[in-house]
Amino acid sequence: MSRLDVPGASLYYETRGQGPLLLLIGSPMDSTGFAPLAEVMSGQYTVVTYDPRGIARSTRANDNEDITPEVQADDVHRLIDELGGGPVDYLGSSGGAVVGLALVTAHPNDVRTLVAHEPPVLNALPDSAEQHAQVQRIFQTYQAEGSQTAMQMFLAYIGIEMGAGDGPHWEPTPEQLAAMDATNRVFFGHLIRQTTSYVPDVEALHSAPTRIVIGVGATSTGQLANRTAVALAERLGIAPVEFPGDHGGFASHATEFAETLRQVL
Repeated sequence: MSRLDVPGASLYYETRGQGPLLLLIGSPMDSTGFAPLAEVMSGQYTVVTYDPRGIARSTRANDNEDITPEVQADDVHRLIDELGGGPVDYLGSSGGAVVGLALVTAHPNDVRTLVAHEPPVLNALPDSAEQHAQVQRIFQTYQAEGSQTAMQMFLAYIGIEMGAGDGPHWEPTPEQLAAMDATNRVFFGHLIRQTTSYVPDVEALHSAPTRIVIGVGATSTGQLANRTAVALAERLGIAPVEFPGDHGGFASHATEFAETLRQVL
C-alpha cells in the first residue's frame, strides 16, 4: 500500500504479486472492486490497483473541480513512471477503460496491451445526442435531489437493476454506505458527464504501438456500456472480445475472467 503525490492530488495504490506490470483501473470504482481479480492475476503479474483522485483513499486539493479522462490519464501516467515506466499491460473497466483510451492517446509508449472493458463512450453511438441529454438529466437530478435518486435513475438508464447481477447479494455496512455516498457525489458531480462525453481519437489509437482490445460482458448484451463498446470496436475495425459475466464480471467471475484476460494478454 503506497501513495503518490501528483499535481492537485494524492493517489493511493496497491501492488501485489511478481512478474510483468498489470494495471487494473476503474473510474469511479476504487481499488477494492478489483481485489478478487488482482489476487488471481498476482500469480503471474505484478498487479497494481489504485483509487482515482478524489475517490476512497485518494485525495485532491480542490473538491469542486471536474475530473476528465485526460486528468486521470495523466495521474496513471505518473503512476507508471513511479513504478519504473512502461510499457505495461492495462485492464480498464467502464470509466477506467475511457481513461485507458486517453492514456494511450497522450502517452502511447506507456501501454503494451490495453484491454478496454465496456467503455461508456457515448459518441460512438448513432443516438449519441439523446444519450448525452439523458446524462445531463441525471446530473440535474443529482443537483436537485441528491446522489441516491440520481443513482436509481442512472442504473435504470444503463440497464442494470438494483441488486441484480451475477454475484451474491451484498449487504453493505453503514461505513461502506458512507463511502459509497462519497464516491457517488464525486461521480455525479464531477465525473459522469466528463467520462461519457470523451471522444476517442481513432487515428491516434490506430497509430499507437499499443495493442487495443475492446472487451464486452457475456451477459450484458443490450446494456448501454456493452452497446458503446461494440460501437467503438466497429469504429476501430476490430472484433470485441467476450469476457465472462456482465459489466462487473471481473468481480463476480474473477477466476473465469482472469483466464480470458490471460489469453488476451
